Amino acid sequence: MKDKKRIAILGGGPSGLFMFKRLVNTGNTDLSITIFERKNKLGSGMPYSAEGANDEHITNVSGNEIPPLVTSLNDWVKTISKDTLDKYHIDAARFNEYKVLPRLLFGQYLTAQFDLLQKQARETGVTYHVRYNTTVSDIIDRPEKSSVIIETEDGEQSEFDHVIICTGHNWPRKHEGSVPNYFDSPYPPVKLALKLNHPVAIKGSSLTAVDAIRTLARYNGTFDKDKNGKLFYTPFASHPDFKMVMHTRNGMLPAVRFHLEDSHLLNDSLLSKDEIKDHIKANDGFLSLDYIFERDFKLPIQEKEPEFYEKIKDMRLEEFVDNMMALREELDPFLLLKAEYAEAERSIKHKKSIYWKEMLGVLSFALNYPAKHLSAEDMQRLQHSLTPLISIVIAYIPQSSSEELLALHQAGVLELIPVGEESMVEPHEGGGAIYNYTDEHKNEQSVHYQTYIDCIGQPHLAFEDLPFKSLIEKRTVTPAKLKFQSADEGLKAMNSGKPVSKDEQGDYYLKVAGITINDNFQVMDAYGSFNERIYMMAVPYIGGYNPDYSGLDFSEEVSGIIIERLMV
Repeated sequence: MKDKKRIAILGGGPSGLFMFKRLVNTGNTDLSITIFERKNKLGSGMPYSAEGANDEHITNVSGNEIPPLVTSLNDWVKTISKDTLDKYHIDAARFNEYKVLPRLLFGQYLTAQFDLLQKQARETGVTYHVRYNTTVSDIIDRPEKSSVIIETEDGEQSEFDHVIICTGHNWPRKHEGSVPNYFDSPYPPVKLALKLNHPVAIKGSSLTAVDAIRTLARYNGTFDKDKNGKLFYTPFASHPDFKMVMHTRNGMLPAVRFHLEDSHLLNDSLLSKDEIKDHIKANDGFLSLDYIFERDFKLPIQEKEPEFYEKIKDMRLEEFVDNMMALREELDPFLLLKAEYAEAERSIKHKKSIYWKEMLGVLSFALNYPAKHLSAEDMQRLQHSLTPLISIVIAYIPQSSSEELLALHQAGVLELIPVGEESMVEPHEGGGAIYNYTDEHKNEQSVHYQTYIDCIGQPHLAFEDLPFKSLIEKRTVTPAKLKFQSADEGLKAMNSGKPVSKDEQGDYYLKVAGITINDNFQVMDAYGSFNERIYMMAVPYIGGYNPDYSGLDFSEEVSGIIIERLMV
């Protein structure tokens, strides 16, 4: 064992799965891999287990969008029992790679893939060990010994040469538990098994909000279909005052899932890594947001949708976003949802993508990895302008979720209120929360809801939220920051109260969420040196440098980047 490279994977969810796959596929028998998993099962992680889903929750990816594992989703569905298929109303003979699955069933698929990879490891002689029901409490870097200590909750310590942090989602609790019916997130959804006879405040309209809505709806009424097959909802007679009220900054719902033509990873229209490097070198060390918007969004559209390109070819990024947002703002959000549902149905039926929406998703994916090279000015532009549009358009709400939202709205139990950027939520000591906002008529509102659920999705966590305190105390990791290209802009941001610092050279830096990492996902210390031993794949802690949550695509791409560095 002393001669083997000792690698620890912290977390056995989807990121850990793809990292393990990369290691096993090397066929390198000089490795000793240990997986630390908090639960008693590998693969499903939080989103695809009972921690993040009930039977009613659906994935927003189909088989054709999933990066390759051991067996395809299509083939795997044909192997599962009739009881399981019947439970989820799936006909294996009619299932194809363009269909989405219930999240819990998809979790079973990921678990099965992890099992197959372990079998592969045994057959090829790759040494591995799984520590189930084990929570890692600390990571202690030992540069003098070129090793890292992993400490578990029971105080046990183990030594490794490399550690890859794949701990996945984290939903910090602020008021939940101390304030009745105040929920910092809708997860695990079993806690929303509530029969309620009053309006419920839901913050946000993301896929996270849809999860909460699907669960609450089932405990307070029933869905049925009329003679034409159209879904309708009937609230329980005993709950006449039950209602769900979404509160969003812009008053919009996410776009509906349509037929996707290209996998993000296979899109050959994107800038190559070398092209991006050359651009950064020629642009004073910064990646230009305008450059990547032109090359990774507009140009691919020119070929596929020339008419749409003609409309946007002269637009700057902000102008394009304003234009797209204006189209959405003109319509009632539920009327727009109905129209987009019909558009998505046509897209799926004819297997024809809505290409500008697809390319917006591709742009987000492509921008994610070099985002750490943006100037602070461009990152602020990205967060203020492009990110809100991306978060709406590429949420890809499944068809069945769209049908339920429309049925709930038609039944008068679901509404959406735009609350603007300045809205505030205060926990109410008697239960729930008070929502403070200015309505569309400029009137200040302060509404008490007996039940409140924060559904804005996975937050980008601060540097201080990292649970491995030795990394912070020993300055093994450092807060993420971005340099201002213009000192004047940096000074202006500092004077306006933004988290800006100035160094000895007179350069200004904007503090962003999470920790500093390099292009290989290695953590960086307070002196700007990368760490050869510790890799960070847990997206909540690198949100400042990797603003896009790309799910399985992210896990596949980043595991590939890490394996290249590890195997040097």
